[in-house]
Amino acid sequence: MGKLKKFMAHADMVKISCVDTTDIVENARKIHKLNPTPTAALGRVLTMGILMGTMSKGEKDKVTLQIIGDGNLGSILVTADSFGNVKGYVSHPLAEAEKKENGKLNVSGIIGNGELRVIKDIGIGEPYIGSVPLQTGEIAEDFTYYYAISEQIPTAIALGVLVNKDGSVKKAGGYIIQALPDTPDQILMLIENRIAESTSITDMLEEGKSLEEIATFISDDLNTYEVEERDVNWKCDCSKERMKRAICSMGKKDIEELAEDEQTQVECHFCNSKYVFSKEEILDMISE
Repeated sequence: MGKLKKFMAHADMVKISCVDTTDIVENARKIHKLNPTPTAALGRVLTMGILMGTMSKGEKDKVTLQIIGDGNLGSILVTADSFGNVKGYVSHPLAEAEKKENGKLNVSGIIGNGELRVIKDIGIGEPYIGSVPLQTGEIAEDFTYYYAISEQIPTAIALGVLVNKDGSVKKAGGYIIQALPDTPDQILMLIENRIAESTSITDMLEEGKSLEEIATFISDDLNTYEVEERDVNWKCDCSKERMKRAICSMGKKDIEELAEDEQTQVECHFCNSKYVFSKEEILDMISE
């Protein structure tokens, strides 16, 4: 379980969301048996998924984030809802790259060049799909670019995952700051300068700073105040019924091929849960 808090600053002209996702990213690491650099990559996108998902207002709203790169990680897929539930996976959990000169994990090295996609589904009609080319592969910068190009909202984003020597997650979290229309340039400059001089989000969490202290510091406004708090969680909503629907969507010929075996096992990419269907169950799907 993680914690997310939302704040307002500068006379309600600036919105801030801060989240601690340490437990969520560690859970994802264990489920997918991730190497350190894939842990950092998936952890950043999981954190961003929570930040974006909880910005939605409808109970049925969902956001899907996809990073498709030409590096050895392959792709990242994360889905989050408006309640703060998130799930995700990477194509190649054991991908690695040499660390950067500063000793940090080389996330951009395993992602490479590619595309960032954002799919917003509000439960009615066709979902909105936005995409931009990856700028750095460091993920936070790529999502900042997405907001500038696709949504044209002045936005600053920080995402981080700090990994212990044994590969476990020490700290993970992030924040997103957005200025409302007509926010004076001097306030934007004030925040930009403060962010530029601040340490990383994981450093602040490791130092023991609370989400309130982080929001107040990066906004550079002592009058920053909290407007919402909620628990956020890793949660996969897979079930045997969902897997059945997935099989039924394959087409009659493909399902008939499955019926040649005595059992068919289907695995959820998000949580690795396995569901077994008997030959009789497959035949029933064909008849249905």
